[in-house]
Amino acid sequence: MKKKVVYICRECSYKSPRWLGKCPNCNAWNSFDETIDDAGARRSSTGKSINSASVVKLSEISTDKQYRIHTRIKELDRVLGGGIVPGSIVLVGGDPGIGKSTLMLQMCFGIAEQNPLYVTGEESLQQIKYRALRIKDIYEELDILAETNLETIVNAIKISGANVIVVDSIQSVFSELIDATPGSITQVRECATHLQQLAKKHNKAIFLIGHVNKDGAIAGPKILEHLVDTVIQFEGEKTYSYRILRALKNRYGSTNEIGIFEMSENGLIEVSNPSEVFLTGRNDFASGITIASIMEGSRPILLEVQSLVTPTNYGMPQRVSNGFDNRRLQMILAVLEKRLGIPFSHNDVFVNIAGGVYLNDASADLAVAIALVSSFKDIAIDAKTVFIGEIGLTGEVRSVASIEQRIAEADKLGFERVFFPTGNASKILKKFSVKLEPIERISALFHHLF
Repeated sequence: MKKKVVYICRECSYKSPRWLGKCPNCNAWNSFDETIDDAGARRSSTGKSINSASVVKLSEISTDKQYRIHTRIKELDRVLGGGIVPGSIVLVGGDPGIGKSTLMLQMCFGIAEQNPLYVTGEESLQQIKYRALRIKDIYEELDILAETNLETIVNAIKISGANVIVVDSIQSVFSELIDATPGSITQVRECATHLQQLAKKHNKAIFLIGHVNKDGAIAGPKILEHLVDTVIQFEGEKTYSYRILRALKNRYGSTNEIGIFEMSENGLIEVSNPSEVFLTGRNDFASGITIASIMEGSRPILLEVQSLVTPTNYGMPQRVSNGFDNRRLQMILAVLEKRLGIPFSHNDVFVNIAGGVYLNDASADLAVAIALVSSFKDIAIDAKTVFIGEIGLTGEVRSVASIEQRIAEADKLGFERVFFPTGNASKILKKFSVKLEPIERISALFHHLF
């Protein structure tokens, strides 16, 4: 039978008989990849009758107590929602060299009782051995398979009796039953689907390590992220030793939790108190520096916000931010110029979040705004002060969530004063040694500090 060539969008899996520059379904540009349409072959090879499907009532489904496998890596367990769920399939993404394989190897060492299996399709057995020798608490009896053939991998999983399997990476795995090159959309999709069915049928947890493209998104078809139960991704600048593990999708837990690690010569080390780490080495007497209290899931973190405001030498002033949303920075500058009359339009503005962390919490607005004014006026802010609050377009300081946890973190680390939204004052029921300063508008705080 003549093979039919089709073009599939890697973002939404839309099929087209010819190449298109823009996907009509998801509007993505240059997202079509050429592949062989083997849908008919796949349907005929299943050998499953349409009448074999069984329908059960909700009351007939057993509800055994769900348990989790603890990896002995608390930061990883936190991101997974409390541990590994048997029968789940997890996709691990991140830039090359950021620590994906190292974390998975350390996880395998911590769950020796689950008889883990590490499948490597990109490294030789000797390379895995060299990597393992750098890690403390090595598990010498770990089963390792250097293989890229899907059928061989599936057979090895069934024979080994492993309860947790790591496949490094899903883009390197191929099936002989599919007429497509390894790493293509068809191969990645079908191999991931087969491994997902294996995980559900035999109640095994499978971790798939995935490559990322130049935009930071996980490579391959978008359907790959829909197939899995959990998507976790490493973040962090390569110039920093700290790595942030974030859940982008989690059917068994929250997607707000993060895990923080430090990359060392002995592997990844958990950071139990990130606030203390991110605040080390700061200059307490320089202008343009403030401390923000943000929430990542259930964890409060104190971060240093740095800003630099200088007269521009260009017709169009620069607006550069590292670790902070540039559009939100533009909004804060507009509010400060409109409500406080500060002429930022004649200055270059630079904002940096120390430690390589990216802020997604709007409660850092107040700290960013005060850092900008501090740099503009070249007046240093008291190093023992923390700022909490979201700024509205009219200059009001809006309430934020989890105010007590944020203040408690500042109190624990020895800070002396916290500025926070007036709307949160009624929600503070505990007593703190730190001085609390409720603020209703940014203009009031400006006159108080400057």
